[in-house]
Amino acid sequence: MMKLMMTLMLALMIASVLMLLCTLISKTMNSDREKSSPFECGFDPKSITRLPFSLQFFLIAVLFLIFDIEVVIILPMVLTMKLMNNINWMITMIIFMMILLLGLYYEWKLGMLEWTY
Repeated sequence: MMKLMMTLMLALMIASVLMLLCTLISKTMNSDREKSSPFECGFDPKSITRLPFSLQFFLIAVLFLIFDIEVVIILPMVLTMKLMNNINWMITMIIFMMILLLGLYYEWKLGMLEWTY
């Protein structure tokens, strides 16, 4: 236990010293309007450099990721069926699927699944 504590303290000290050295050695960059503006052959930009962001696309992408992760959780449940009692497994699956369906119903009722222009 003492060996682990000493190793942890040594690692923290080395990390702290390296962070302090990097802070002292690095140059501070002063940003101004000219440096942060886009460069177009020395002229001011003629159009807006940022494209409009679609919030609806972002919400659908987040929903896709959530349901994709849920599929990854559901797939190993088939393998756990052999290890668990059938009643416990069915209760777990029903609760999990009900949470998913209630979440989908909630998103649907809020209108987040409809693509608006």
